[in-house]
Amino acid sequence: MGLPALEFSECCLDSPQFRERLRSHEAELEKTNKFIKELIKDGKSLVAALKNLSAAKRKFADSLNEFKFRCIGDAETDDEICIAKSLQEFATVLRNLEDERMRMIENASEVLITPLEKFRKEQIGAAKDAKKKYDKETEKYCGVLEKHLNLSSKKKESQLQEADSQVDLVRQHFYEVSLEYVFKVQEVQERKMFEFVEPLLAFLQGLFTFYHHGYELAKDFSDFKTELTISIQNTRNRFEGTRSEVESLMKKMKENPHEHKNISPYTMEGYLYVQEKRHFGTSWVKHYCTYQRESKRITMVPFDQKSGGKGGEDEAIILKSCTRRKTDSIEKRFCFDVEAVDRPGVITMQALSEEDRRLWMEAMDGREPVYNSNKDNQSEGTAQLDNIGFSIIKKCIHAVETRGINEQGLYRIVGVNSRVQKLLSILMDPKTATETETEICAEWEIKTITSALKTYLRMLPGPLMMYQFQRSFIKAAKLENQESRVSEIHSLVHRLPEKNRQMLHLLMNHLAKVANNHKQNLMTVANLGVVFGPTLLRPQEETVAAIMDIKFQNIVIEILIENHEKIFNTVPETPPSNSQLLLSRKKSTDSKPPSCSERPLTLFHTAQPNEKQENRNSIINSSLESVIPSNVNSFLNSNSAPQPSLNSSDLELEVIKPNRPNSLPQNPSPTSPLSPSWPMFSAPSSPMPTSSTSSDSSPISSPLRKARALYACKAEHDSELSFTAGTVFDNVHPSQEPGWLEGTLNGKTGLIPENYVEFL
Repeated sequence: MGLPALEFSECCLDSPQFRERLRSHEAELEKTNKFIKELIKDGKSLVAALKNLSAAKRKFADSLNEFKFRCIGDAETDDEICIAKSLQEFATVLRNLEDERMRMIENASEVLITPLEKFRKEQIGAAKDAKKKYDKETEKYCGVLEKHLNLSSKKKESQLQEADSQVDLVRQHFYEVSLEYVFKVQEVQERKMFEFVEPLLAFLQGLFTFYHHGYELAKDFSDFKTELTISIQNTRNRFEGTRSEVESLMKKMKENPHEHKNISPYTMEGYLYVQEKRHFGTSWVKHYCTYQRESKRITMVPFDQKSGGKGGEDEAIILKSCTRRKTDSIEKRFCFDVEAVDRPGVITMQALSEEDRRLWMEAMDGREPVYNSNKDNQSEGTAQLDNIGFSIIKKCIHAVETRGINEQGLYRIVGVNSRVQKLLSILMDPKTATETETEICAEWEIKTITSALKTYLRMLPGPLMMYQFQRSFIKAAKLENQESRVSEIHSLVHRLPEKNRQMLHLLMNHLAKVANNHKQNLMTVANLGVVFGPTLLRPQEETVAAIMDIKFQNIVIEILIENHEKIFNTVPETPPSNSQLLLSRKKSTDSKPPSCSERPLTLFHTAQPNEKQENRNSIINSSLESVIPSNVNSFLNSNSAPQPSLNSSDLELEVIKPNRPNSLPQNPSPTSPLSPSWPMFSAPSSPMPTSSTSSDSSPISSPLRKARALYACKAEHDSELSFTAGTVFDNVHPSQEPGWLEGTLNGKTGLIPENYVEFL
């Protein structure tokens, strides 16, 4: 049922029927307006979706175009060539199609969205404005009419005539507005039949053009599609024919693998494990090795199939000799030693089996081992603490001190390995090594010289400070008192063999000079400790415990550098008694902050079984009974924490850290001493608890005093305070934690190391 016509003659009567018909037209206009609004929104969404689709297809086409088939063999058949270029053809078709789609999308806004928005704004919007005007005039006319009818008949004739004229003018204006509104409503209803539908037709025409373009592309692509289909079928047929032959060959290889080996340009090749010296003992690294007998060239490529990648740079050496390794001389099986012309030292390799070792030995013209009874003689190319060794170290030190003492990152920045090995081979040549006047040429970089020095020290049969003293040095670094640490290390150094001590003296004098120039070279005592600790004091076995002791190795080197004159130029005094090691705690009054080695350290002790614990307690109590006051002795016996253990051979004590308050976290923090990444400069741990009569107890003073920090400190727990030197604390008083005070800084209350502050 269509809309009823609006007669202009009814505008004057303004009957209820006229108003009803007018409202039906208004409702239709409002419905049309909402529909066009939703259509514009959907059209914009469609355009956006088409753009996203086009972008996705273009990306897909780009991916197809970038991929290149690589066929097996050095030549391709015509079918393989056709298949290989098919992806590029697909990409071309898709791009061409998307170019047409983009033209359609660009026209969609002009032919669809813009006309609909214009019709809605200009036509329907104008009709709405006319309705507002019509409603306003209706209200005005009705108001004037009611006012006019309420005039009293007793008014003057002139007033009544004037009122009648005014009503006639308002009625006439209302009539004109009513006619204009009816005209506009019917005009919009008629216009929408073509101005609304025509943009949709234009959009569909663009869509049909796009699809027709796709049809034309499909026709043009038909010939290549036919050719490609034939090539695919031919390739499939050839695959089915050759697959059975390949499978048969695979079965033959499984049955007799040695009969079908490829002809190789190498005399021998395969995987070998090569022994490499690390900071902690040695490790075995898997390499793929090749050997050519004519050139005697061995190439080693570090590679592990599990990780699927190379583990380092390739290395090539020229073979000098190959000797089978006797089984009882090494823990590994199937080993043999290789000496190179252009590399010092002996390279120990492990084959995969006894048969594999035999093949390698035959290829390299290997020989059986010959053992010399005089083991003190140095074999050629081996690092030793002899005249050659001292000459090499002195030459390196002289070159560094004369040419590169101020070079930044000295000893920390490493040189190129091939250059380092070449320099070492020159220095270790017996013909030139004994010539003391010979200096290292200026052509060698300082980083190459420093790396050569460190490498030579690592090439020694054992670390310079010897395996048997390694644990003793570590325990000395763990002592609670700095003076005790220096004294114990002093004593241990003089227990080293003469050559080891002389070499260590030479090295520490040099490192002290390097540290004195730390403002230029940035190598402080702590940095040098990090570099040389693992080299000079490495353990015999690489264990987790050894890794945890790295920081103590570094501390030992720091103590040697800082106290080298006292340690090497004076005879050690009598070691302090065990009671002094246990109870003394140095409170430094120097103006400079303590070094890493002077900071108090936290030591952790693993509880032993009950029987061993009771035995150790009885030993401690009996040994300390005569020197420890009774109140301290009773405290030690009653303390629930594990008791210190006594090492009768080294006369050393391990100080046990008491339990922290329950408010502290139970698990070690990332910066705690249990972690290998524990920072050198950190807050001290709680000292050994002592009685109030001890000389190192907290100062007896009135509560809530002020104190000033002597050194900077970094907190390890939330209950501790971080501060810099010179910081003033309020409300300082003894804490329940022995060796710690409690104070307030910037409104936060926490623990402060007692020996880091002085009371004001």
